[in-house]
Amino acid sequence: MILIIGASGGIGSYLANSFINDGFDVKGTYNNTAINNNFTKLDVSNEEEVKQWVEQISAKLKQITVINCVGINYNCFGHKADLEQWKNVIDVNLIGTFNVIKYLLPYMRAEKFGRIINLSSVVPQIGVAGTSAYAASKSGLWGMVKSLTKENAGLGITINNLNLGYFDAGMIAAVPEAVLATIKETIPAKRFGTPNEIYKAVNMLMDIEYINGASIDINGGI
Repeated sequence: MILIIGASGGIGSYLANSFINDGFDVKGTYNNTAINNNFTKLDVSNEEEVKQWVEQISAKLKQITVINCVGINYNCFGHKADLEQWKNVIDVNLIGTFNVIKYLLPYMRAEKFGRIINLSSVVPQIGVAGTSAYAASKSGLWGMVKSLTKENAGLGITINNLNLGYFDAGMIAAVPEAVLATIKETIPAKRFGTPNEIYKAVNMLMDIEYINGASIDINGGI
């Protein structure tokens, strides 16, 4: 079973549709925009909601791959930041991802199989003004994955991150054209990535058990 957390976003919806087209049993979650009846509205930052959702689908949880695509942002220079909005990014992107992992791990451990793939980002690697909350939330995934891998690798469970650069999907849709052109010039490949390249990377992590505890850059050479 493929679980897409944050399946209503540009990347999440692409992955969900691709796996459905390939014949997989896919269930997804969304926060704002529903896609189809197999997808459930879920606030990942609410631990009780996550627990109840996992319990509701527990009978179907076999050979689980979970792809954590959830990502919100709060753009503000640090000295002007509203702490509640800043903290909300951490609650969703980092703690929300952990909530999902926490409640799925017992099923993976019992079956001695699991694939956990988190979408992290190039942003904390290169530093982008105004994104301290987002950078903190996504870089937090790196340390979290290392620790969880030590706890679960002996049970056939892999836990990895994909550090995404700039892609023709997701949050980049809100960036002005002039800024996009400037960003593109900083990428050695001189182009944005395609969602299909993320899909291929996810499939690689699903297939190869010996890639574990990794944070893999997929960014065109940045």
